[in-house]
Amino acid sequence: MTRFVCRDCGLDFDVNVPRWRCDCGGLLDLDFTPHLDPDRLAGRPATLWRYREALPVPDGAELTLGEGFTPMLPVEIGGREVLVKQEQLFPTGSYKDRGAAVMMAMAAHIGVDRVVEDSSGNAGCAVSAFAAKAGIRCRIFVPADNSPGKLGQIELYGADLVPVPGSREDTASACMAAASDCYYASHVYNPYFFHGTKTFAYEVAEQLGWKAPDAVVLPAGNGTLLLGAHLGFTELLGLGLIDRMPKLVAVQSANCAPLCAAFEAGAREVSQVATAPTLAEGIAIGLPMRGEQMLEAVRETDGTCLAVSEEAVLAAFRDMGRKGFCIEPTSAAVVAGAAEYVRTADADEVVVTVFTGHGLKVGDKLHKLAGGA
Repeated sequence: MTRFVCRDCGLDFDVNVPRWRCDCGGLLDLDFTPHLDPDRLAGRPATLWRYREALPVPDGAELTLGEGFTPMLPVEIGGREVLVKQEQLFPTGSYKDRGAAVMMAMAAHIGVDRVVEDSSGNAGCAVSAFAAKAGIRCRIFVPADNSPGKLGQIELYGADLVPVPGSREDTASACMAAASDCYYASHVYNPYFFHGTKTFAYEVAEQLGWKAPDAVVLPAGNGTLLLGAHLGFTELLGLGLIDRMPKLVAVQSANCAPLCAAFEAGAREVSQVATAPTLAEGIAIGLPMRGEQMLEAVRETDGTCLAVSEEAVLAAFRDMGRKGFCIEPTSAAVVAGAAEYVRTADADEVVVTVFTGHGLKVGDKLHKLAGGA
């Protein structure tokens, strides 16, 4: 039986009762055993729900906007071919739809009728869209200085938008206060979100013929894709569908790189670091709540952390545009990280990375960032 389990004290809880953290304040994971027979996938819809038996949502409770199974295309990055998952093609324009689909499906299943969430933009868009699909009322707390394109998208789905002055952490604090009497549909605290993002790993493995790549280069803000990928590849290894774990390479902006600082220092926990504004607003998290878990995922896979400069982000953004890809600057940070990684990688390594979000999300800045092109 699937249960919530506290990472700190080990207490477990009924998943059918709304809860976003342990009584001790600890973060929750899911005690869940996946199953999957690849031979049964033929003919199933090309959505993340094709991995039905590996997802911790009861049969019949699926919630979908057609998300999942994004193309994985070869793209020249850093002077060599890298396989890139096209997550910017999701219904709301980012990979966050993976987590929102599974989390909101479970919320609807247990009878939730209203939710709150805090987000730098993309998670808020995803939660708002799937809340609309489920008929659930939704309030999204966002940094007041966030991209207008994302804020407008959230409002389009019918969510109540709550701009919060100050830092990203101030936004999270305001939302947690509101969660005292409302379901917290958090992409950081709610473990169902990570069981949605883990389908990224399932798709990569299936698209490679049930093989693991050598390395996967991913963004590292709150770690929703990094931790989801680690969970997914771990499950695939346990199921015998792949024979090894890929290295996980975590990318941050040099202007906001707490994970990289902790990794380089050999620390077990992530500490708050001095930050500066960055083009990669989607990963500008000064103190990620699951930082210790993120460090473990990178180290367990013999991966590494890379901090990229603003100049490298802008160059990658424009380079991908000239190759036909309209991606948001946070995606470009990951591309810059992939370019740095492959410069020292073995020539025969199979490297996978991701376009995390669509460039039209920053439509107000697109002309300027593109250099007037």
